Amino acid sequence: MKEILVLGGGASGLAAAIAAAQTGGGRVRVTLLEQNPAPGKKLLATGNGRCNFDNLASSEPGRYFTAAPGALAGLLAAIDGADLPAWWEGLGLLRRADEAGRLYPYSNQAADLTGLLLGWLEALGVSVQTGCRVLELGQKGRSYAVQAEREGKRQLLTAQNVICALGGSAGPQFGTGGFGPALARRAGGKEEPLYPCLTPLRCGDAAVLKPLAGLRARGAVSLWEGSRLLAREEGEIQFAEYGLSGICVMQLSGLLAPGRGPQDPAVSVDLFPQWEEEALAGFLAARGGGKPALPFWQGMLDRRLGDALWKAAGLSGRLPAQLVPGDWRRLAHTCKAWRFGGLSLCGWKQAQTTGGGLSLEELEPDFQFRGCPGLYFVGETLDCAGSCGGFNLHWAFGSGLVAGRSAARHR
Repeated sequence: MKEILVLGGGASGLAAAIAAAQTGGGRVRVTLLEQNPAPGKKLLATGNGRCNFDNLASSEPGRYFTAAPGALAGLLAAIDGADLPAWWEGLGLLRRADEAGRLYPYSNQAADLTGLLLGWLEALGVSVQTGCRVLELGQKGRSYAVQAEREGKRQLLTAQNVICALGGSAGPQFGTGGFGPALARRAGGKEEPLYPCLTPLRCGDAAVLKPLAGLRARGAVSLWEGSRLLAREEGEIQFAEYGLSGICVMQLSGLLAPGRGPQDPAVSVDLFPQWEEEALAGFLAARGGGKPALPFWQGMLDRRLGDALWKAAGLSGRLPAQLVPGDWRRLAHTCKAWRFGGLSLCGWKQAQTTGGGLSLEELEPDFQFRGCPGLYFVGETLDCAGSCGGFNLHWAFGSGLVAGRSAARHR
């Protein structure tokens, strides 16, 4: 009987183990190794416990960050060919989509989706070894040998096919430690530099933001390199002691990859994206001159945020009635282009996923490692990070599905 080892019990590992067992039937024996007490720990926390597991636009290559967009297109096509929606339907998952195309379990419970996957592992006879830490991967004849440690004891497992789904470095609180990319590097694969992705941004001038910690406001954020606009995102902006957060900010972090991101990036905040700057200046001037008895920002912005804008525009100590047209134009410009430099990424604990990893150019279309028949790398171990909104889980589940089916058919 053919042996298939799946290393890691996250989203991609669960999909790979189930797909391999489904495809191989009684001809394969699938074993899943997971270092946590149970598989799917990180999955339970996704989507604020609701599990945003996919997106209606998940086939668009532009929604992903990678150094190899050409290779990415082919791998996404392979996932499309595997028909992930039909696979979910076959497992019994009923889904719902929100207005932004994000897909959730109909129950809105990550625990339901995770429980469904664990139930299928049991029903298909997949052997799950928890508390099992992978130490090394090598070759033994025509098979692969995996050294692992469980309950303080080392063990050697061999299999004709191994699927590495050990994840990346993001979310160490969920048991991840970056061993997946390290294992790929030891196997001789080219690795793109790792970086925390989908994470808040630290700002060099954070002292300005510290009084605003905890505030939220709708608006737009733009990423700049000098005077060149790189990207713009709209949504809820969250102010923190160290800088800026919110989904729209975190999306921009994917463009800050080491070696291929901007050298001296900056972000600008637009708190009135629906207004043109000149029209906003006129509105502010009329408001300041026509209603002197009212607090100026009342009904528009939180007072603390308004006061910070007033100060950033160089208007400290001046009353609205004292301002001239040039002052109102300066204030409007600050409201629409409040700029922060000295950017850096927050750490792994705050990152939703790992940027960088094993180069996609090292893979066959079925996620098999080139030159090593029967060895697969999937999910977050690879140099592919999706945007917020279910794209990372589409990549994880899809790559695991393709690899699992391929491994069951291989040799």
